[in-house]
Amino acid sequence: MRCVKITTDYITLGQFLKFIGLINNGGEAKIAVKILKISINDCPEDRRGCKIYPGDKVKVDKNCYFVEN
Repeated sequence: MRCVKITTDYITLGQFLKFIGLINNGGEAKIAVKILKISINDCPEDRRGCKIYPGDKVKVDKNCYFVEN
């Protein structure tokens, strides 16, 4: 599990995907959330505007990330 440090109260799923380097720009987020198997705290998620808070566990395909501040 990789730790991802954010400096804000939350980050959207689209911003998160860009932050970890899976997409290059925000326009790709709309497609990425439909193609990639994403779950937040073990709940499937496909909304790019979904808010991710410190303490959340994000799984993208087979990679796991822990969000902290």
